[in-house]
Amino acid sequence: MQPVNVYALAIESKFNRFHGLILFWCVLILIIDGYDLAVVGAALPAIMKDMNIDATSAGVMAGSALFGTMLGAIFLGTLADRIGRPKMIAICVALFSLFTAAAGLTSDPISFSIARFIAGLGIGGVLPICTAQMGEFSPLKLRTRLVTLVFAGYSVGGILVALTGKQLIESHGWQWVFYVAALPVVLIPFILRTMPESIGYLLKTGRQAELRAIARQIDPTLVIDDNTLMVGNDAVVEKQEASVRHLFREGRGFSTVMIWAAFMTGLFMVYALNSWLTKLMAMAGFSLGSALNFVIVFNVGAIVGAIGGGWLSDKLNIKHVLVCFYIVGAIALTLLGYTRSPTLLFPVVFIVGASTLGTQLLAYAYAGDFYPSSIRSTGVGFASGVGRIGAIVAPVLIGWLVSLNLPLEKNFMAISLAGLIGAAAVTLINQSRADSSQVRKAARLSN
Repeated sequence: MQPVNVYALAIESKFNRFHGLILFWCVLILIIDGYDLAVVGAALPAIMKDMNIDATSAGVMAGSALFGTMLGAIFLGTLADRIGRPKMIAICVALFSLFTAAAGLTSDPISFSIARFIAGLGIGGVLPICTAQMGEFSPLKLRTRLVTLVFAGYSVGGILVALTGKQLIESHGWQWVFYVAALPVVLIPFILRTMPESIGYLLKTGRQAELRAIARQIDPTLVIDDNTLMVGNDAVVEKQEASVRHLFREGRGFSTVMIWAAFMTGLFMVYALNSWLTKLMAMAGFSLGSALNFVIVFNVGAIVGAIGGGWLSDKLNIKHVLVCFYIVGAIALTLLGYTRSPTLLFPVVFIVGASTLGTQLLAYAYAGDFYPSSIRSTGVGFASGVGRIGAIVAPVLIGWLVSLNLPLEKNFMAISLAGLIGAAAVTLINQSRADSSQVRKAARLSN
């Protein structure tokens, strides 16, 4: 019997229960991940009062997880390509669940910040791994939609915090929104048992029996026996050792730098808004009502933007869609600075959510689409990690601009500039080096 190319089998497959199981786990993990990252924002006022700390100390406490997410994305995402994705996902879930819960046991800023930093390692690490996992097994025609659907879970986690945080804090104290974060550790045995290993890792380790089992799940109509040889793409098999060097080989170097720049600008916009939007709106004389309403509108916009962008990307060219999203984000942010009507404020905030956080979620899908399977976790991990520089710089830079007492429009225009830079960066990426482009080219040649 002819050898079976597992990668080709995956990209040509039709969505079935096997794909649904991977989608379920990745979405659920990202919902939990989004909750754990957003929970500090909901609890910070109560924490400041309880620990009797000022805004500067509170900012350091809230930002401590960001440094962890940066390192986690870079190192744990890369490590997943070496030790296996299900195992690394389990480690990340344990880190962000247990140490988020541990933060609820602290009573001083230093121990709280340490717990949040360690939790951040898991929070940052699981993002690129889930992107790579969903992208690897998705049918090519659905890849972007499925990956963006996974990242929509991230926003659902933020909404979950908004819906439950206020009531839980008022009834049981701020510690309990952290304690409940420990519950997902019970999922770890099920993740390890049911989440398939990556194709590249199984090829590298020669685990043919597992590859045949996966092939049968990908395509239940496929007839293979226990002696059928499972293979991958030659270029992938030759280079199974995930390494940062591979991000810069085969003409990917400049595009990798541009992807990093796009991630930095996207995360700059997201975290500038997370930190300062409420304050900037207050400066304009607006009252958004409860923070709950704002968080829900912003995150619902992000979900719609991510899923809608994913659908468009599978129908059109994902690069062109992403460029348009960055430009829309820049325009929407500028309009937000000039919006004076309370009636228009919430629709504009919705569009801002769709075109900033939604754009960043789509950027994760684009990075997953760009890199081949053998270095996909590494590529997305480094993009996410380097991009965190924008997340760290944003609150400080916008805070400095706010201190200058500039007109409100200038502050929003400063944030919107990041969207234009991101659009330029994506425009300069060489799409012909993308994995999806290579796959389509190989398919045309084989026909």
